[in-house]
Amino acid sequence: MRNLLIILMVFVSPTMVAPTGNVIEVEIIEPKTEIKDQNKFLNDIGFRESGNRYDVVNQFGYMGKYQFGKSTLRTLKIKVTKDAFLNSPDLQEYAMIQNLNYNKNKLQKYIDQFEGQEINGILITESGILAAAHLAGAGNVRKFFRNGKEFKDGFGTSMTSYMTEFGGYKLNL
Repeated sequence: MRNLLIILMVFVSPTMVAPTGNVIEVEIIEPKTEIKDQNKFLNDIGFRESGNRYDVVNQFGYMGKYQFGKSTLRTLKIKVTKDAFLNSPDLQEYAMIQNLNYNKNKLQKYIDQFEGQEINGILITESGILAAAHLAGAGNVRKFFRNGKEFKDGFGTSMTSYMTEFGGYKLNL
């Protein structure tokens, strides 16, 4: 029995290693967390809409970095010629902030009610709702929350794809 215990102790006990004096340095790399703030939101949605080009007009007549239509500019009380709008990055940025604030005001009830919930596999966030409203209009976003009605633009881009793609940004509106 004594021999069996000695044999077990040899196989079970940890191996001892003499220190060598060499120091092993290990670098701990923290994963980089992407900051999804308002500036990134504007850059990302601008890139999706126009490649961040202020001078673009698409085949449907939507203009600039954020692809605004004339009716949206009228709603925002921005009275300007097409050329003046296309040649003014500052005005386009102003229009986008105004549009986000306008849509937030129109959709606050739905933001309060649904933010943080998952609907049809989509995590609902304020930035996702406002991106969807930029694509489809606040009325179509309301229809989605009321009865699940989906909207697609002239290129076939769905409103819910914008909710997903642009969800989770921290907007300071």
